[in-house]
This record gives sequence, C-alpha cells and structure tokens, in this order.
Amino acid sequence: MRRILSILVALSAAVTVLVAALASAAPAAPAAPAAKSDVTITLVTHDSFAVSKRVLSDFTKETGITVKLLAAGDAGAALNQVILTKGAPIGDLLFGVDNTYLSRALKAGIFAPYKSPQLASVPATYQLDAGHHVTPVDHGDVCVEYDKQWLASHKVPVPSTLEDLAKPAYKNLLVAENPATSSPGLAFQLATIAHFGTKNWRTYWSKLRANGVQIVNDWNTAYDSSFTAGGGNGSKPLVVSYASDPAAAVYYATDPKPTVSPVGTLLSSCFRQVEFVGVLKGTSHPKEAHELIDYMLEHSFQADVPLQMFVYPVRNGTPLPSVFQKYAQVVANPLTLPASEIGAQRDQWIEQWTNTVLR
Repeated sequence: MRRILSILVALSAAVTVLVAALASAAPAAPAAPAAKSDVTITLVTHDSFAVSKRVLSDFTKETGITVKLLAAGDAGAALNQVILTKGAPIGDLLFGVDNTYLSRALKAGIFAPYKSPQLASVPATYQLDAGHHVTPVDHGDVCVEYDKQWLASHKVPVPSTLEDLAKPAYKNLLVAENPATSSPGLAFQLATIAHFGTKNWRTYWSKLRANGVQIVNDWNTAYDSSFTAGGGNGSKPLVVSYASDPAAAVYYATDPKPTVSPVGTLLSSCFRQVEFVGVLKGTSHPKEAHELIDYMLEHSFQADVPLQMFVYPVRNGTPLPSVFQKYAQVVANPLTLPASEIGAQRDQWIEQWTNTVLR
C-alpha cells in the first residue's frame, strides 16, 4: 500500500513538473496593445496654418487623439491672445511663434518645456531655445515679392535692392504688414534694421512712408487683398511675403499651368524665419500634447508642410515637392539678427516704427 502511495505521489510530482515545463515552453500571450487616448486637444494657430485632413486623421487613428484647430489671427495676434489668457489657456498648444517673437513668448512664461526625441533629426540651427519650451517645425524667408506681369506692362523695372523701394518709380506700389501685429511685418522691419543699421533704419522707413507704402495688419490682407498677383483686385504689385511665393503661384494657377512663375523675389530683402510649436502651461492633456509635437516632426507631417503652408520642413531628409524644386526662390544669404538683440530691442523698435510710419 505504501509502495502504491509512493508511486502516486511521484507521478503527481512528475505531472506537476511536466505541466510547468510545458507552460514555460509555450509562447507568451501577446501583450495587450497600449490604450489609445480618447481626448480632444486644441492647437492654437495663426490664420495661415494649414495641414491636410489626411495627416491629422492619421494621427487620430494612431493615437486616438482628436486635434481641434483654433485660428487666432496673425502670429503676433495669436501670441497676444495666449499671453492674455495665460491663467486659463484657450488651448493645449500654440503653433506659429517664430524667432522674431520667441523671446517675448519665453519671457511671458506661457510654455511648459518638452524635448521631443524627434529633435535628433532636426539641425541645431533651428533649435533656438536651449530650454526646449518650443520645438521648431518649419522655416522660410520673408521677402519683398513682385508681380512680374504688372511691372512689365507698366514699364517699371524690377527692384534689386531695398533702397530701390523708396525711389519715385515705386511710389504707391508696396504693401507691408504692421510689425506690431504680424510676424512677416516684424521680420521685414528686422530686415531693414539688419541692412541699414540701428541708426539709419528709421530714415529708410520715413522714405517708404513718403513714397506711399501701404500698411495692413496681417499677411492675408496684404497678399490676398492688396497684392495684384494675389487673386483679388489688389493694386500693389510689391508685397512683403515669402520666398516660396513663386512656387505657390504656379501650384495654385489654373490650367494651363505657367512654365515661368508670375511672381518674383527681391532676394536682397529676405529675413530668415523659423516657426515653433509649444505646450501651453495649464493644459489638462500634456501627454497628448507631447504626442502631437512628436508627430509634427515625423516624416508624414513634415512632408505635408511645403504644399500646405509653403514653407520648408525642418527635419533632415524630408523631400521637397517638384514645384518647390523648380520655382521656389533659394535665399543663399538671408538677413539676420541675433535672437538676443531682437529680444532686447523688439518692443522699442516696434514703438519707434509706429511713431515713424503711422503717426
């Protein structure tokens, strides 16, 4: 009897060992997929921000996060709104702060720091905030653009320098944006400061004023309404806009597409602009906001940038569409100013510009 019991105990132990061995040898059950978020976040932008529906819907499919876009005027106006609502942010992120307004945004303390791992694919030249309160997304050059056909038909020579714009031949032909409310307007003001120097730029603007420069509050009004080649009934063949406009003019032209762009660029007038996105302090969805920033630096979003906003992606290796390669003006030596100097002098310069041009 004891022998039988001993055999049964031994068999039971062997079965236990066998079952354990089989369990350890069996493939592990697949891990449950990470739970997707089911929230909506708000991206505050300037009015010129654009992204294809497909790119945003792909982000939602991947993450479960829905992105609501809130356009809040030109870049300067959007930043003003976010600063004024700092205690109760109107969104979760802000896109559109550029290097001309960066110091103001950082001083206002509206952004929570976040360093995206995707920055490893972005050149250091665009990473202007060492504290990573903002993340670069795109870059472009603000320049004076001109309507080739209008100038030719009116026998007005193409300008080649900033000095030309103050000459009688260009009287009442230029529209520019107010630097107090518009990022391209501020970039153009900074271009004149970089070119003429801190002692002489106001004299230049006095000459532009006397020569009939038109000042508007934002880029949309300048290009779409005032510029003769902007699609409206504008009367100004010279406009402060972007060096990518020649490509945009071809891309949006109705058939037959022109073989030569109707818009040209005054390359000596260009100022380099970098645009950033940042997480707003007080957001209830910091994790989701970080995911969106990561996505904005990935290939799919970056490749979408040129034909949506007609600026350049910051991610290394992002291919440019053929219309950019053929028609966009390449600015080899854009005008620049140190970010520290812009930050220290910007408000004073804007006030001086206002007194010189508008009063």
